[in-house]
Amino acid sequence: MSNIITRRALVGGGAAGAGLLLSGCDRLIQNESVSKLIHAEDRFHYSLQQALTNPGTLAPEYRPDQMSPVFRANGTLNPGGEQYNGWVADNFASFRLVIDGLVNRPQSLSMAQIKSMPARTQITKHDCVEGWTAIGQWHGPTVGSLLKLADVKTNAKYIVFHCADHYRGAVNPYYESFDMFDAFHPQTILAWAMNGKPVTVAHGAPLRLRAERHLGYKQAKYVIRMEAVESFAHIQGGHGGYWEDNVDYDWFGGL
Repeated sequence: MSNIITRRALVGGGAAGAGLLLSGCDRLIQNESVSKLIHAEDRFHYSLQQALTNPGTLAPEYRPDQMSPVFRANGTLNPGGEQYNGWVADNFASFRLVIDGLVNRPQSLSMAQIKSMPARTQITKHDCVEGWTAIGQWHGPTVGSLLKLADVKTNAKYIVFHCADHYRGAVNPYYESFDMFDAFHPQTILAWAMNGKPVTVAHGAPLRLRAERHLGYKQAKYVIRMEAVESFAHIQGGHGGYWEDNVDYDWFGGL
């Protein structure tokens, strides 16, 4: 295992030294040899985790005094647009989180309903492929509890998280996805609070996905819909996420 070159070491170390950390490392990943190496390691990591990891195994959590004084806001900083601006103007009172697709009880939940649900608080480290990290506190209901509320059908294999932002003016909105193994992990939450306060617009208000065993690009901001699907082949580019579709990032994105 010590001889395996991990994505984090490759991107955060060698790539940084080579000056390739540009636009989320897209130049690096477009190198065919590097891309093949990363994809091979990613498939191995995914298979190994599925085979050997207890679904309840947690990512490291930290003490309040270990939290970063500044938690960088990355990617889209404000989705804008009439609908999102309207939500901001009424403090997200009119916002609804939709849970649909392969579910028996589709949901449309207000922020008041979401905030009334049992929630998890976790202080964890965010690892970005650009080479920076930060430790912050997140609070919100587990994705698993939301999916149980919607009663996901047995043929659903993935949960797709649709977002309000169009990264860098992209035609399609940002999205990410997880399989059921990670969607029901206890540290996979939809956070409505960060560091003891409501999540800010720059950090993904009103709901920020946190899946703590994964890299930063999997932590989708501005989540507005959770869709249970059997396959994501029909969604946008068919690879399960914005970066996966557009810059050939790996779908698993595990640490």
